[in-house]
Amino acid sequence: MHQKVRKAIIPAAGFGTRMLPATKSVPKELLPIVDRPILDYIVAEAFASGIEHVAIVTGRMKGAIEDYFDHAFEVDVSLRNAGKHGLADRMAQYTPAAGSISFVRQQQARGLGHAVWTARQIVGDEPFAVLLPDMLMVADEPCLKSMMDLHARHGGNVVAVERCAPEETHKFGIVSLQSTGGDPLVEGLVEKTGAGRGAEQPFHLRALHPSA
Repeated sequence: MHQKVRKAIIPAAGFGTRMLPATKSVPKELLPIVDRPILDYIVAEAFASGIEHVAIVTGRMKGAIEDYFDHAFEVDVSLRNAGKHGLADRMAQYTPAAGSISFVRQQQARGLGHAVWTARQIVGDEPFAVLLPDMLMVADEPCLKSMMDLHARHGGNVVAVERCAPEETHKFGIVSLQSTGGDPLVEGLVEKTGAGRGAEQPFHLRALHPSA
């Protein structure tokens, strides 16, 4: 019986340079998709998957993220006084329960690994999930829930991947997979392959096995 994944870390400390000038004053993670910030969707997926506590790693000039997930008492009262109870209830629906979300500051921009490391005191020795708030995945069952179920069966490390065109492999982290007749195993991975090096030339690292 493998230990249940109860906590998730969401790194949200980056400058969002690819989306300037919008991110000069608005954190990238709070840019809206229709009427909700992208980070709201990510947090909602975590809780819908069974996560009990979310730790968001922020940085300087990102205080708006903490404000967004707080209870906006003044707005709630104003809406209800105006008879807009449906809108007030919808806002409350997306406000995390007290104690279910916390924030930690990454004081220096030292990469994704360091951002996850800054939340180590929150997750302790438990297995945990890492969600990156820059891609939305729509499915009948949340992607994270599927990953957590896989971890419950096998343990070890689980990573979600998708296919990309060979000419775009230098833009993304790339894995090579070993077919097992069931859930595939990752036998090689690299953060980015480098311009001109395609997925047909995988970087073989040590095998990652569910029982490892």
